[in-house]
Amino acid sequence: MRASLIQIGVDPDESVENRRVRVAALVRARAGADLVVLPELWPVGAFAYESFAAEAESLDGPTAEAMSAAARDAGVWLHAGSIVERDPQGPLYNTSLLFSPDGELARTYRKIHRFGFDKGEAVMMGAGEEIATAVLPDATIGLATCYDLRFPELFRLLVDAGAQMLVIPAGWPARRREHWTLLARARAVENQAYVLACGTAGTHAGVEQAGHSIVVDPWGEVLAEAGPDEQVLDVELDLARVAKTREEFPALKDRLLGLPTPRRR
Repeated sequence: MRASLIQIGVDPDESVENRRVRVAALVRARAGADLVVLPELWPVGAFAYESFAAEAESLDGPTAEAMSAAARDAGVWLHAGSIVERDPQGPLYNTSLLFSPDGELARTYRKIHRFGFDKGEAVMMGAGEEIATAVLPDATIGLATCYDLRFPELFRLLVDAGAQMLVIPAGWPARRREHWTLLARARAVENQAYVLACGTAGTHAGVEQAGHSIVVDPWGEVLAEAGPDEQVLDVELDLARVAKTREEFPALKDRLLGLPTPRRR
């Protein structure tokens, strides 16, 4: 499988519409890839909270329309990062969109763990309630978003649901970049799965972004890593390596589940 991670630079002086057009062109340029991945909330910026309500859109809104067409034109599976979703029956959500090569919206995922510690996203957006996997021709992928990376139990559920590859769009702050790399590698090692973690470059509402999108194999080896600026990573993935790793080092079989709650003494 050939995967491309497009680390988008989010410039506050660039309009959302211009960015959609530019990103769609970047996706079309990846024709020949099997899977293309974009970052979290790239249309508006992950920390541009004051713009969330104004830029919120439906699952058939302008970003979805542009990304559907780009996926179809390039003939790729496109994880289009996430948008601020406006649900007419509920709150805003941080929602990831996965398009098939014919442009169909094949899967969505509403971010479960919201960042902000009772501020920002944590109070402005609803929490997702379902894990999400998708079956591609070469692999089953598990979907997560940014802050989710800090919660290993979510990834265990995705692996139990069949995930061989974990795809994580993000808008991760530069001041915690070491955590980003460490956690991406940890999720790969403990789940014996590929991790494709795609971040943003630039500055969102005064918050410098880490960049450093990363692809990690099931042994925790870094196959590709971006720098801090806008960049595209192209990497070849051998999906047979997941089964081989799990067979040669069957740690997942040794999990002890359902242990009783310890008594207080």
